[in-house]
Amino acid sequence: MNRRTFLVNGLKTSTAAATLIMPFARAKAAASSAIVETSSGKIRGTVSSNKPGRVFSFKGVPYGASTEGARRFLPPVVPGPWTGVKDTLELGPRSPQPVRILIPEMGDALTGHGPMSEDCLTLNVWTAGLKRGKRPVMVWFHGGGFRTGWSGSVMYDGTELARKHDVVVVGVNHRLNVFGNLYLAGLSGSPDERLAQSSNLGMLDLLLALEWVRDNIAAFGGDAANVTIFGQSGGGGKVSTLQAMPKAKGLFHRMIVQSTISDTGLWGLQQEEAMRTTETFLARLGLKANQLGKLQTLPVEQLLRAMNGGTGSAETKRDGSAQYAGSDLSLRLVPVVDGVTLLANPFDPVAPEISANIPLMVGSVETEAVPYTAPNDPYWTVDDLDDAALLHQVEKTLQCPEADARRVVAVFQHDPRCKTNADIAIILASDAGSLRTAGHTIALSKAAQNRAPVYAYYFNWHSPLRQGRVRAMHCMELPFVFDHVDAVTWMTGIGPDRQSLADKVSAAWVAFARTGNPNHQGLLPQWDPFTKESRETMILGGECKAVNDPYRAARLAIGAARG
Repeated sequence: MNRRTFLVNGLKTSTAAATLIMPFARAKAAASSAIVETSSGKIRGTVSSNKPGRVFSFKGVPYGASTEGARRFLPPVVPGPWTGVKDTLELGPRSPQPVRILIPEMGDALTGHGPMSEDCLTLNVWTAGLKRGKRPVMVWFHGGGFRTGWSGSVMYDGTELARKHDVVVVGVNHRLNVFGNLYLAGLSGSPDERLAQSSNLGMLDLLLALEWVRDNIAAFGGDAANVTIFGQSGGGGKVSTLQAMPKAKGLFHRMIVQSTISDTGLWGLQQEEAMRTTETFLARLGLKANQLGKLQTLPVEQLLRAMNGGTGSAETKRDGSAQYAGSDLSLRLVPVVDGVTLLANPFDPVAPEISANIPLMVGSVETEAVPYTAPNDPYWTVDDLDDAALLHQVEKTLQCPEADARRVVAVFQHDPRCKTNADIAIILASDAGSLRTAGHTIALSKAAQNRAPVYAYYFNWHSPLRQGRVRAMHCMELPFVFDHVDAVTWMTGIGPDRQSLADKVSAAWVAFARTGNPNHQGLLPQWDPFTKESRETMILGGECKAVNDPYRAARLAIGAARG
């Protein structure tokens, strides 16, 4: 049974199982619990001491009120105060989201699992001590683009970072896809002025979470004056967007962008395109601008169906299966340059002035192009490519003539990363893809300001799974950043080299969070800031080394082929 099947079958019995084990779980929690007072009331968490060093964890902590019903499509507000002590022992629900198919080795790294609810504005906190010292705070924004994901994924568990490195880790849930990014501002003819001003709600959720951190993190042993925001994939895009939002100024002091894409890492959606997406979505629901209030009463499933390509009404094929016509709008439901909450693109054409003094770390993994969302892709079964197939794939990847493709292939044949045609195909596609090029552009844009240091990395540790085909796929650095490689052996395998690299990577991330500089005693070579001239980059893998402009010939060849 693979991991996905196990999770699905497990969820079917979760309610019955919970009925049987909950009394025991509550009794156990009560015996090893901790209570903290927050701005909304007291919360109870758990204390883990099964390893050297205690870790206090608080899960499902409300930082915002429910967004369902009359609060749907409105900016977030703080939760109402409560009396007594609220148990925060279990992870909060995911924001409503569509199903996303991933290879088993990815597991729930991007989508998570478990119940979904519009009452999803919760966060998780891990700390090694309460009200003692001023620990650096690391606030994590999950991946999954802006359409799927969950801070409760096992990939994002902050226990080991808190235990081994004495930091406070915070993971944030927020609204996604249509619930967090439907652009209603600017619609004319709406009688509901509140809804007609709705914009960038998911990002406003994150702002509210950072305000919660500012107001409450001292009670968890954290320093509100030393907050790092970090995220991977869509989470990296959230970091990029926040550093361009005026209301975020002062709420964080360092930022780490891991493997983000151009669509959200470099720029936001323009209002005209956002309006076209909104109009298409409303048309599928049969609504006009003066009927926005009905959006707050429609079932969640109907809104997701309309977003995914259906009309929002019940449609079935003759065999009874669901029928979804039209395009999926979810990739266009992202932050909008609305002139109010987000004034300009995050890194295009320049980095924003409001975050010019904030140090940045940015990078990607070597084989971002591994098809982790396509379990049936030929990549997983084809051992190698012949020369003709490689040439055709390069032409397709670069959208260039055959002669240019041949010149690029000739360069990659001398690239030390490439021993086979299959190597060339996947590494070239990764180098040319937006997950790599966005990181380069962000580093160049930030370095051009010359106001705060930029540190670039390139992660090239390869998983041994599937005869090595998993390679350094998207998300592969996460178990090393969070220092819990043994918790995700279904992704990393069980090789002896994993923990040594996790020691180096996690220590670098924590050093950066603590001081704005990733250098730390004895584990990595000297890591110098990135500049346009030298493009200093730390290679993180079997051999960790600092290199100026790594794989320059490949980068220039791709650029020349693209014109």
